[in-house]
Amino acid sequence: MAKSFYNTKYLKGDITGGLVAGVVALPLALAFGVQSGLGAIAGLYGAIAVGILAALFGGTATQASGPTGPMTVVSAALVANAIEVAGSLQDAMGIILLSFLVGGALQIVFGLINIAGYIKYFPYPVVSGFMSGVGLIIIILQIFPFAGLDSAKSTLKVMADLPRLFTDFNWQALVLGGMTVIIYYLFPKITKTIPSALVALITVSIFAYFIKWDVPIIGEIPSGLPSLQLDGLFSVDSDAYGLVLEYGLVLAVLGSIDSLLTSVIADNMTKTKHNSNRELIGQGIGNMVAALIGGIPGAGATKGTVVNINSGGRTRLSGVLHGVFLLAVLLGLSSLAAYIPLAVLAGILIPIGFKIVDTKGLKHLKVVPRADTIVLIIVLLWTTFGSLIQAVGIGVTLAALLFMKRSSDIGEEGMEVGTLAGFDGEKPWEDETDFYEKFKDKIYIKHLYGPLFFGFTSHFQEQVKNIDDGIKVLIIRMDRVPYVDQSGIYALETAILDLTLKDIKVIITGLQEQPRDLLKGIDIIPDLVPENQVFAHIEDSFSWVSTQLKK
Repeated sequence: MAKSFYNTKYLKGDITGGLVAGVVALPLALAFGVQSGLGAIAGLYGAIAVGILAALFGGTATQASGPTGPMTVVSAALVANAIEVAGSLQDAMGIILLSFLVGGALQIVFGLINIAGYIKYFPYPVVSGFMSGVGLIIIILQIFPFAGLDSAKSTLKVMADLPRLFTDFNWQALVLGGMTVIIYYLFPKITKTIPSALVALITVSIFAYFIKWDVPIIGEIPSGLPSLQLDGLFSVDSDAYGLVLEYGLVLAVLGSIDSLLTSVIADNMTKTKHNSNRELIGQGIGNMVAALIGGIPGAGATKGTVVNINSGGRTRLSGVLHGVFLLAVLLGLSSLAAYIPLAVLAGILIPIGFKIVDTKGLKHLKVVPRADTIVLIIVLLWTTFGSLIQAVGIGVTLAALLFMKRSSDIGEEGMEVGTLAGFDGEKPWEDETDFYEKFKDKIYIKHLYGPLFFGFTSHFQEQVKNIDDGIKVLIIRMDRVPYVDQSGIYALETAILDLTLKDIKVIITGLQEQPRDLLKGIDIIPDLVPENQVFAHIEDSFSWVSTQLKK
């Protein structure tokens, strides 16, 4: 019985992966806690609760969960709004923690009603614009702490206050922040065994402590186990319920997207398949408990998950140990963390902000459809300088309206994503039958028809993942595809890259003008699919494929 519960052959890798993931998570938990406005201890509490419980109850065996940039930015916006309503942080805590609690509860509901099946349909420009906006918010809000100054809680107020930066800056804090950034970027060139963020945090903090520079520090951090924060939850004024539901919903949706994207990355690395609904339930449980002990909410953390897997983690024990390590730090070293300068945390968060910015999406703004560019830019600016909640709503609405207009203009009746000849019993088209019958054990033919848009991506990628062993060539027919948007083109890119890694040749036939220009614009042609593997008609490809299969 014990063996079926846990295979001890994974024990060493799980211990190593969990400890390394915990080391990576420590500086980020402290930094995100400070950025949220609730203090470093809230970041630690959240990392412990979400890290342990999401690993225990979630649907991704190797997921390392905790506070993330996007979740922290939303939490910080909630804290600022709640203080405006209540008058002080102490009076606002009930609103804040109840919002966190509602967010976790909604994630559990999402898992129970299979909402994960619909989250994947979010348009790429909306997700890209939102994530880039979140990255910019992190960067902008850390400018003043980096210079040793107190900061406004909104990006617009920070921008308006910029002149003060040049007259009141603390040069000692700037030096510490600069040292942190330099170590963060240069230490991986020496070794990647130890996380550079942790090295920067410890090294620069020790330097600042002994040199006795006058810079703002984290300050006193409570030690010992956290206590339940139930009093404020039941005294929230009914006038604040709208704010609670609004931010609870955003945290639930964003945390779900964030976690499921990381789950997909974990699947690709471990060649496993996560349970999306269970993952949302696990994340929801973790976030609810985090709220009950005064911690900030979290999600699946990409960096922690990747280092966990690369260090040998293979089961949910690794994620649990990642959280247990942070608990041990809380119980034993929290008094030392009090001396960490805020400029050092800013020096860690600013590079993190740049990593969150979606450089891929921004790089292709000139070549993707103009409508996608407009949606991405609007969501980016609205997220950065307006309301995060409104940004997502406006982005999804715009994307849907533009797609309906586009589809109407094209006049296509069929909106299906197509079939895969040879897959699940699908039959080839008439002009393919003879050729297909000759090589049916070695080729698939993917039929696409209608515009390829954000609703197409998941189904296509799922089919590609399940292609049988022994297939040597996939022919993608695009004769009936008049239009491809940004989500569709990135789905094609990912699928083609996966096939290339499996040593499967990809042939594209029948490209119309707009899809061809976009495929060339983001370098799928010729980087992933050479020009000699692109044909005007399906018949033109047969002789090339025959030659390849006879080699």
